[in-house]
Amino acid sequence: MKKTLFPALIALILTLSACGNASSNKTSSDAANNGKNTNAAANTEQTGGSAAADNTDTSGTVTYQSESGPIEVPANPQRVVVLSSFAGNVMALGVNIVGVDSWSKMNPRYQSKLKDVQEISDESVEKIIELNPDLIIGLDNVKNLDKLKKIAPTVVYTYGKVDYLTQHLEIAKLLNKETEAQAWIDDFKKRADEAGKEIKAKIGENATVSVIENFDKHLYVFGSNWGRGTEILYQEMKLNMPQKVTDMALKEGYYALSLEVLPQFAGDYVILSKNGDADNSFLNTDTYKNIPAVKNNHVFEANAKEFYFNDPITLDFQLEFFKQHFLGQ
Repeated sequence: MKKTLFPALIALILTLSACGNASSNKTSSDAANNGKNTNAAANTEQTGGSAAADNTDTSGTVTYQSESGPIEVPANPQRVVVLSSFAGNVMALGVNIVGVDSWSKMNPRYQSKLKDVQEISDESVEKIIELNPDLIIGLDNVKNLDKLKKIAPTVVYTYGKVDYLTQHLEIAKLLNKETEAQAWIDDFKKRADEAGKEIKAKIGENATVSVIENFDKHLYVFGSNWGRGTEILYQEMKLNMPQKVTDMALKEGYYALSLEVLPQFAGDYVILSKNGDADNSFLNTDTYKNIPAVKNNHVFEANAKEFYFNDPITLDFQLEFFKQHFLGQ
């Protein structure tokens, strides 16, 4: 089991690790310490993150207000190590990465940019030293944090403390790229809103959409803040999720379920985030085949490995995916 994971997957993996082969129908409370509410309004005060006033300087260092306090970071980092989750954010801002977590490394959407980047983890301290980074970024649960801080300025974030777009803006502040990030955010929200209106007009105001994924031998549905396009579908496009998903997955972010109850969680449309190397036998069952969305060809299948994240690279891809499958564009 990987030790350093992207945030939208981290709760799921940690839960699986803790519980072994956890049973289906597990209650969402299993993820109590992992999933967070990103619907909460986010601002700089919440994150404690803001760049110093002189951040327009691209040489030397600047002071970044991290969650744990002020930290001196390069004004123009050249060799960034990303331990978890945020590789897509860093790449989208055009900043060079020299080391990255395994989950980012195996993402097909990232491969062209990461082909020469070393795979590392929070336990491969010696390997990180060899990379000679000038900045390290990760989640607040990284191991060996004290050792990492001795290698380079290390900034960690609590997943879900702010919403997904504010998180990107926060990383941009750290990298002295705030203007670029805000421009992308403004454009993305406009594009997502326009696409959402077209989709609603086509499928109906009351149509429901579910996001389902298979991992290991289990099935999951997701709320509005757990990657896999959920932020676009529910937060930006304001499409409806089935009431059962609202009840069981919205608060914690995801919910594990058995095949037998899957029809209760399936919307009029289903986004299937499919792990090709997992057990997909459920696709051949009568229970699955008799789901109305399946019978009506309203299941849109995505590659889970390129659908997990919620960074600009992935969000742009997800948005085009939804336009293609819902609208035929």
